[in-house]
Amino acid sequence: MLRRRWTSRPSCGGCDERSVDRGAATVWVVGGMSVVMVVMTSVLWLAAAVVARHRVEGAADLAALAAAVVAVDGEQQACAEARWVVEHMDTVLRSCRLSGWDALVEVDVAFGPFGSAAARARAGPVEVKR
Repeated sequence: MLRRRWTSRPSCGGCDERSVDRGAATVWVVGGMSVVMVVMTSVLWLAAAVVARHRVEGAADLAALAAAVVAVDGEQQACAEARWVVEHMDTVLRSCRLSGWDALVEVDVAFGPFGSAAARARAGPVEVKR
């Protein structure tokens, strides 16, 4: 003969066990996942901004060096060299000029919907003192 053990269950007026579950865990999981997604998206946008800044700084430095190398040929040739470097680095040359033997360049790069990153660089001849 089987003996049944009776457990006390909350009385809910003829409903089954599934109706006692209110889905609170699901709400907490969805909320937690939303928070994680917002944090990860913010981290990714910050990383994109840092990468854009490093990229534009490198492009500006190289463009200024390229312009300084041919500064003796004049500003037009120097800025053409700077433009060539900047275009091959997928950035935009905003300005280029020579100040004496120094090449001054400004470079810009767009990233995402938030704007752009800009950098300036200056390069010129090295003075050797003996």
